[in-house]
Amino acid sequence: MVRAGEAIAAPGASPARSAARRGIAGALLGVLLVVLYLLPGWVPYFYVFVATRILLMGLFAASFNLIFGYGGMLSFGHAAFFGAGAYASALALLHFGWPLVAVILAATLVAALLAWVIGAFCVRLDEVYFAMLTLAFGMMVYAIVHQWRSVTNGSDGIAGFPLGSFGLGLDLQLADPAVYYRVVLVVVVIAALLLYRIVRSPFGLLLAAVRQNGERVSFCGVDVRRHRLIAFVIAGAFAGLAGALFAPFNRVANPDMVHWTQSALPVLMTILGGAGHFLGPFFGAAIFVLLETWITTYTEHWMLFLGIVLAVLVIFFRRGIFGTILDRFSGER
Repeated sequence: MVRAGEAIAAPGASPARSAARRGIAGALLGVLLVVLYLLPGWVPYFYVFVATRILLMGLFAASFNLIFGYGGMLSFGHAAFFGAGAYASALALLHFGWPLVAVILAATLVAALLAWVIGAFCVRLDEVYFAMLTLAFGMMVYAIVHQWRSVTNGSDGIAGFPLGSFGLGLDLQLADPAVYYRVVLVVVVIAALLLYRIVRSPFGLLLAAVRQNGERVSFCGVDVRRHRLIAFVIAGAFAGLAGALFAPFNRVANPDMVHWTQSALPVLMTILGGAGHFLGPFFGAAIFVLLETWITTYTEHWMLFLGIVLAVLVIFFRRGIFGTILDRFSGER
């Protein structure tokens, strides 16, 4: 299988041909980023909101892809970190009025700490036991958020927090959807580059080896649990970053963001796009959000139709839509 970070080339392809394909892919990605940056000047604000949600859900799914697609850890509690980032962001804006840069850094740290606490227990287990324990912790976090009314405001969530300055000496009108969209775009691109460096690093390669055969890797003297925990914390931090940006965008942080059903979203988006392919989760997030937006304009039973469409896509694109396209492009059989 061709994974992110590997040459997009068929077996036996010449280095020059592989380099040319990588160059074309890089150029196309660069053009796409330019188009995305200029998007608010071309489309109504409704589509700017949709694009912002795609970016944030894409980052959320990409953080999950680190532990699932690369690390082989299926988590059903990933929304706990997304929600932790969202609540930390909302509380910081409401009570301290910090600039957005400080808010997202603090919220990311909170999510990372939560991931470290939860991960310390979960990485001791494998496969279905790991998945069930993450689900249990996710439900515990939801219960705390829902019941701790003095801090989280219970089921009503936290709203009415001001969206002040960006920080770093930049005078940005964050209340403008176009400005906030571009801020999200820049942050998501930076986060994606960091994730890409991680999966291409020796740590990322070792994580992939652990996914394939953790027992054999441990026999080589590698502390498998430690590497799984580090990956879990990194994934939680990036999920928290997505949540920290989502709360100001959504203008509210509520328990739904932490609910265990929210953890199904990155799973679905990652599988839909292509688990283990770096851009797969972003592609899956775009497909999911666009389908959801389109179907809800026609029927109130949108979840039924969305489920049917997604089931068909998953059945016929077994390696994800992006993964299938990439495999065909690379000439795999």
